[in-house]
Amino acid sequence: MRPQTVAELAAEHGVALPTASVEELFTYNSLTDFLTVFWFVQSVVRTPEDWERLAYESIVDGAAHGLRYREAFFTPTRHLLEGQRLADIVASLDRGLEAAERETGTRCRLIFDADRAFGPDLAVEHVGQLVELRRAGASGAERVIGLGMDSTELGIDPSSFLPAYRLAPGAGLRRTAHQGENSAADAIAQAVDVLGCERIDHGISVLGDPDLVQRLADRRLPFTVCPNANVRINPDIVADLADHPFPTMREAGLLATLNTDDPALVGLDLTQEYRLTAEAFGYEPDDMVQISLDAITGSWLDATDASRLAAEVRAFGDRLHDVGSQLGDRS
Repeated sequence: MRPQTVAELAAEHGVALPTASVEELFTYNSLTDFLTVFWFVQSVVRTPEDWERLAYESIVDGAAHGLRYREAFFTPTRHLLEGQRLADIVASLDRGLEAAERETGTRCRLIFDADRAFGPDLAVEHVGQLVELRRAGASGAERVIGLGMDSTELGIDPSSFLPAYRLAPGAGLRRTAHQGENSAADAIAQAVDVLGCERIDHGISVLGDPDLVQRLADRRLPFTVCPNANVRINPDIVADLADHPFPTMREAGLLATLNTDDPALVGLDLTQEYRLTAEAFGYEPDDMVQISLDAITGSWLDATDASRLAAEVRAFGDRLHDVGSQLGDRS
């Protein structure tokens, strides 16, 4: 959510900002700090119109930096507990995304995230509601293609969420989980082996278990890694971008892709994410094109759409080469 949108929605709903300015609010020393702010930002999303605006702005902002396709998480647990209806949230997100798609040509699908802080029983209840919406053909429900879980990882046994994850395949939902951002490699193993996750979000602690690295590299299981966000959110874990394990993950054969995490809340966009990562690790344009192609491989696009998007990325890479050759000829 844009800082200005946070301020405007807070004023509209009579929610006092906990700091003098929103910009001051968006600074963190740990994932716990970030989650405190994330929960505050959630608290200003109170009406269908708020959800619609949030969805629309997120895609418009991403498209300005080359975003072509996104699988975006939404975490409605706290809103549902406050009396909002999942059907209204999903329909409102769909309206905002559809408007942004028409305007930009960028496409977006959704992943329902269970908030771990509220425990596995509530996750079962809310995932059950989502399953019913999909079965009923409710407005926007077809846009939700996956199940994940986020919020705190500390002291949480991933396998305790198995009952919720068991509901996913029968409803046509793919499975992922935020894991290994500040939990150990064995939590990643549980997410994959017990919950059946087909992708891991963050997952940087996987390098602590060489056998797991080899196994997941052999499977080409995707990791949605967020190097710059990790530094800005978790300086206690990754203090400097140069020390981030992203290149080590890729060198080990893991399908590690490059992502912005929560771009507005950490002052990032795709342009910065690619530029800063390339500069930190000495990546050339061909490396960045391959990272984009790996992201398509790690997505849940069908084969036809994935092939089309990959062709678009390769064509852009070819144009980069052409520009580079022309500059070389003039030098």
